[in-house]
Parts: sequence; structure tokens; C-alpha cells
Amino acid sequence: MQHADTLVLSQGPWLTLSTPVAPPRGGTAMNDLGEKSDWAAALVDGRIAALGPKEEILGAWEADDVLDLGRRLVMPGFIDPHTHPVFNASREREFEMRNQGKSYVEIAQAGGGIRSSVRSLREASEDLLADLLARRATGFLTLGTTTIEAKSGYGLSREDELKSLRAIRSVASSHPLDMIPTFLGAHEIPDEYREDREGYIRLLIEDMIPAVAAEGLARYADVFCEAHVFTTEESQRILEAAAAHGMPARVHADEIESTGGAELAVAVGAASADHLGAISDAGIEALAGSKTIPVLLPGTSFYLNLDHIAPGRRMVDRGLPVALATDFNPGSCPTRSLPMIMTLACLHYGFTAAEAITACTVNAAASLGLAEDRGRLEVGLRADIIALDAPTARYIPYVFGENLVTHVIKDGRLVIRNDRSETTP
Repeated sequence: MQHADTLVLSQGPWLTLSTPVAPPRGGTAMNDLGEKSDWAAALVDGRIAALGPKEEILGAWEADDVLDLGRRLVMPGFIDPHTHPVFNASREREFEMRNQGKSYVEIAQAGGGIRSSVRSLREASEDLLADLLARRATGFLTLGTTTIEAKSGYGLSREDELKSLRAIRSVASSHPLDMIPTFLGAHEIPDEYREDREGYIRLLIEDMIPAVAAEGLARYADVFCEAHVFTTEESQRILEAAAAHGMPARVHADEIESTGGAELAVAVGAASADHLGAISDAGIEALAGSKTIPVLLPGTSFYLNLDHIAPGRRMVDRGLPVALATDFNPGSCPTRSLPMIMTLACLHYGFTAAEAITACTVNAAASLGLAEDRGRLEVGLRADIIALDAPTARYIPYVFGENLVTHVIKDGRLVIRNDRSETTP
């Protein structure tokens, strides 16, 4: 009899996401969740040591800690590959301004938007930012997310970008939530450089990127490639400089206008092209012939009440391995709920529940270079496991505005237990 740290049991469905198709998965492969039932897992040293029919696992393994989940649905923890969690203040006034007819660009040009968050963050200490981030991180875990990509981008100066990335490093070192840090100094042109955008680009390339790399503070670098922010040519210069310092690209691409952001992402070998609300046919074809993963953010187009959305259905049908993310931030999408994002993807893109789940697990992991470590339930992978009060996979996006997650296991340890007595039919 082998000894495990923990045995996890459930008579309900197990969405293993383990299938013959290697990640990332596009097209029809996104509909295969590797579903099983009445299974169990043995967890050892934060990894899945064994997985299979409950009677087989119980016949071969014992543990002091047995977590019997009844008939709850079991699946890998959600992975959120695009968030902006380091900020100091909320922006609810802008929400009301938009509801009164102001556009995202109009608010930004009037000094709101990202620049508003920049002014607020610059007033905050690193300790305060870390404290706020730690509380937000717990909120992610409570909603079933076990890994996030965490961007800087509200500092826009050497001092304040480093401060933001150090806050991410500090929290990540002690909090159960895994955070993959991304440097987003090219999020906007700060107030002091409004008349000298080339000066700010030089600051990014010659000062900020080397400083971030010297401290090893970021795994990726990102640019907001958009007509009113950084052009494709400027974005390419910045991303190539970051790559030369060991930070591969992620790209905010074609969110509001079709500027060739998706094609740029492919050209620089970016891990992901994100947003894509206004992507062109040429952009879709470029992604189809590349390893760059499209990360769609339906919560943002919903929250900004945009009249265009990413062609998610067409991308999946074209075979693209689409991922989904919250875009959690204080201005354009203040939610940490990936199940809510799944609901929006089903409503706005026509995704099936299985496609949405694949996009928030297997494909999201692949977009962060983590496909061989998490996003599936397989022997040897990280034991990031969640349980939900859901009778079927389809139930997860069907219900919205509620948290169905009852248990969150991170690195083999139960870190969240939410009280829900039973599934409401």
C-alpha cells in the first residue's frame, strides 16, 4: 500500500482535460474534456501521483487526509492569462461616465482611464500595493483560479514599474496563488511625456527594460498596440528590446481598431495576442499559421459596451487554440470570475461549455508556457484542483452571478473551502 499526502474522492464528474490531443487545442478538440466519473486522485508533494477509478486508487493508496467531495464536479484549477491586479484605487466614476455616453477613448483623452490609475499608483507605497494585491489574490482563489498572469503597467516610470513588479514578486513568494509577472511599461504614454512620446519609448528601451531584466522581475513583456497608444512600429521596437533582455512578448492587439496587432504578435513570436475585438481576416490567418495563442477578453467588450466583439466562433472553427481571460483591472473589467467570462463567451461567441472550459485551463496554461505543468488532471502534473457544485460541465457557464466553487486545492493543499450546501437546480 502506497502512502499519499491526500486522497481526493468524488462520485461526480471529473473533467480531467486529459485527451490524446496535445495542448494547446483548437477546433473540435476543444470539446473533449476527458470526462470521467467516480474517480479519485492521490496527491504527493504537491503533484498528482495517481488518478483513476476510485476503487483502484483506494485499493493501492492510503492517506491520513481523505477529502470526500460527494458528487461534486472536479476539474483543474482555472488559469487566467491576462490580468492587471496591481493598482491603488478603483474607477467607478468612469463606469458612470460611460453609462452617460462617454467612450473609452474620450475618457482616456480627458485624463481618465489608465493615466488616472497611474497617478494614483505613484502615490502608493510598495507595501500598500502588496497588501492590496494579496487581498485580490485571495479573491481569485475563492473563485477557483489557481494561476494568473499579473501585469504591471500603472506606474509608467522606472521607479513605479519596478515598485509594481516587486509587489508581485513579494506576494507571489508567500501567497498560494501563482502569479506569472509581465512588464507592461508600454501601457500608455504618461502625462509628463505627452509631448515627447519618442522620449518615453527611449526610456522604456534604454532604461526600464534593462532595469526590470537586471532584477529578474518579469517573465514576459507586453505592449498596448493601438492607434491612440503605441503604433505597430513603436510596439515592435519595444518588444524586440524586451526579447533581447530575455522577456518574450505578449501583445494587447486590435482591441478597438484593426491596426495589425495580431500580425505584429506573430512577427515577433509573441506567446499571446490579446483582446482581438477588431482583428482582421489577415490577422486570423496569421495566427492560424503560428504558435501565438489568441487570448479573448469578452468581459471587457461587455463592460465597455462595445459595438464589436472578437470573432471567437470563427477563430475556433478555423482551428485556433483560443484562451479566455478576465482582463481584471480597475477601469474596463473589474471582475476576477472566469466562470462569468465563460458565460459571456458562450453568449457572445457561441462557444460550447466545453470550449469555454478548455480555453480557461489547457489553452490558458499553454499561453503562459505552462502546458506541461498544469491545466489538466494527469499523473505528474501540479495538483491544482477545484470542486464545484455543478452536476455537469454545461452547468458552469449556465449559472452566472454565483460562485459554484466549493473547494480549491493548490499544490496539493486545500486552501479554500466555500460553504454551499447543495446545487440549486
